[in-house]
Amino acid sequence: MAALTAIMIAGAAPTYAALGKWESVRSERSDAMTVARDNDVEVRAAKGLIVVNTSKPVQVRIYTILGQLVSRETIPQGTSQIAIAPHGVYIIRIGDLTCKAAL
Repeated sequence: MAALTAIMIAGAAPTYAALGKWESVRSERSDAMTVARDNDVEVRAAKGLIVVNTSKPVQVRIYTILGQLVSRETIPQGTSQIAIAPHGVYIIRIGDLTCKAAL
């Protein structure tokens, strides 16, 4: 706790999630569970991954449960995934669709 306090006093923001880059994928993961679906978008979660399948380019924003923005990217049509810390709850916003994913 003292180390975290020292970091916060020094003005550095703590890192909440270790993120990779969004990448296009060709094959779906069999262990990913659907957490939300809309007409054009499906959001799935697997251990350490958030997977988005979309019929058009969309902006995806991922927040920690505390509201800190950890990723904001526009992904292309098709299936894309991002590696994320495997233990946590994240809020995902894609256009008008908002969902929660517990990893």
